Amino acid sequence: MRFRPLPLSIVAFAFATSMLTAASSAASERPNIIWLMLEDWSPDLGCYGTKGIETPHVDRLAASGEMYLNAFCTAPVCSSSRSAMITGFHQNYVGGHQHDTKGDDRKPLPYGIKPFPVLLRDAGYFTALMISEKTHHNFDADLGFMGADWNERANGQPFFAQITLTGTHRPWSRDPINPIDPADIELPPYYTDTPLNRRDWANGLEQMQICDREVGALVQRLEDEGLSDNTVIFLIGDNGRCHIRGKQFLYEPGLQVPLIVNWPDQVKPGQVRSELVQMIDVTATILDAAQVTPPYELHGKNLWSEEIKNRDHIFAARGRMGLTHDASRTVRGHRYKLIHNLMPERAWLQYSGYKEDNYPMLAEMSVLFLEGKLNADQAKFFATSKPEFELYDLAEDPHELENLADSSALAAVKTDLLTRLNDWREFIRDEGVSDEFRYGGRPDTYPTRSLEGWKARQAAWQSYVFRAPDENVVHPFKQKY
Repeated sequence: MRFRPLPLSIVAFAFATSMLTAASSAASERPNIIWLMLEDWSPDLGCYGTKGIETPHVDRLAASGEMYLNAFCTAPVCSSSRSAMITGFHQNYVGGHQHDTKGDDRKPLPYGIKPFPVLLRDAGYFTALMISEKTHHNFDADLGFMGADWNERANGQPFFAQITLTGTHRPWSRDPINPIDPADIELPPYYTDTPLNRRDWANGLEQMQICDREVGALVQRLEDEGLSDNTVIFLIGDNGRCHIRGKQFLYEPGLQVPLIVNWPDQVKPGQVRSELVQMIDVTATILDAAQVTPPYELHGKNLWSEEIKNRDHIFAARGRMGLTHDASRTVRGHRYKLIHNLMPERAWLQYSGYKEDNYPMLAEMSVLFLEGKLNADQAKFFATSKPEFELYDLAEDPHELENLADSSALAAVKTDLLTRLNDWREFIRDEGVSDEFRYGGRPDTYPTRSLEGWKARQAAWQSYVFRAPDENVVHPFKQKY
C-alpha cells in the first residue's frame, strides 16, 4: 500500500457508505448519535478482561453491541487526538499535532475542512456539548455545537451529543461504593510491584467504576425518554492511560483505547471485532450514520467498510507536549510495530510538569532507578536517550520490552514498515523536526531531580494515594490539569 498526498484543494467526491446492515440509508428516521468519551483511558474495563475492576454498565453496552480489540487514537495526548477526531483527519495534516497550542500559534483549519459537528448541524442535527465542555483542539474554528443538552432541540429533530466523562483524567476519586483490593489487580511488568504502585493503579480502576455508573445513568435517561431504540452510542477514549509509558508515548498503553458501538437493531449484539481501527474512523462512521456526505474525503473510514476489513496497518504521531519537545511516529500492523524517534537524543522522561505533579509511580520508580533497584525491563524507560528506531513483535512481546530494530532476521520487516511510515508521513504532510523545535522547550535531560528530590516527592504522595475511599485528602501538588 502506498499513499498519495491529497491535493491542496480537496475535491468533492461521492462518499460511499457501507454500514453493517446498510439499514441507515434505508431508514426513514436518522438516528440520534452519542459520542461518549472517557479521558485518558485504555481498555481497562471488565469487558476487556482487566483484573480487579467491575464495569457492569459498560459491559452491557458491549454485550448488546460490538467491542473492538484493536482500536487506537492517532496521538497519545488529548488535544492532538481530539483535533484528529473532530475533523476526521490525522492531526498533522490539519496542523493540530502540537499539544496545547494556544494564542497566535493556533491557525484556522486548512483545505476547507470543517469540524464534523458543523457538518451535522448544517444537515439538520441539533449538536450538544454535554456534561464536560472540554473540546481541547489545536486550531481556530467554529466547532459547530449549538447547546448544552439534547433537550434543547426542536421537536423531532435528531441530535448529536459529545459527552466527555472527565473523572478518568487525573486526579482520581476513590470509589466508596466498591473499593478495589490492590491484591486483585495486575500490574504490567514494566512497573515495580510495590504497595504504592498497586494502590495507585487500583485507584484509577476505582475512578473508572464511578464513571461506569455515569454511563449507566446516561443509558437509563435514554430509556426513560424513549430514545434508546434510535440512538447509536460510540464509547471511546481520547488517548491511553495516564501512567508512565502510557499517555504521551507511542506504546500500546498510550495509543490503545476502548471502542464500543451500541446501536439497537442495526449492530448485531455480542460482536468482538479484531480489525485495526482508529478514532478518526468513528468520525467517518458518525457522518455515514447521519447520512451526511462531506465535501472531501476523510482520512478516517467507516468502521463497517471494506477498507477497514482490508486494512493491515495504522499510523500515529507524537509531537510537543506543552513545553516538552519531542517527536515520534509509528506504524502498527497486526503483529509488528515500528516507532521512529525523530529526536532520539532526548530522554523519554525529560521534564513534564503534568507527569511529575500527577503520577505517583513516576516518583516511586525514579527513586528505585536512582538507587539501582529496577530490573532491566523496568530501567529501560529511564535511559538518558532513546534509540532512533524501535521494532516490536506484539505477538511475542505485547508489553514492547524487546527492541528488535537491529535484528537481521527482521530486517525486511523493518524496511517494509519504515517505507510505509515514510509514505504516510508524506501523505499527511508531516513537517518533521526543525532546528528551532529540536533545541527548544524544556531541558531534555533525565533525571530531572536528585535522589533526595524524588524521595521528597515519593513521601508527599503517600497520604494521598493511600487515602480511604471516603477520606478527603488534599492533592499534594494541587494544580488541576
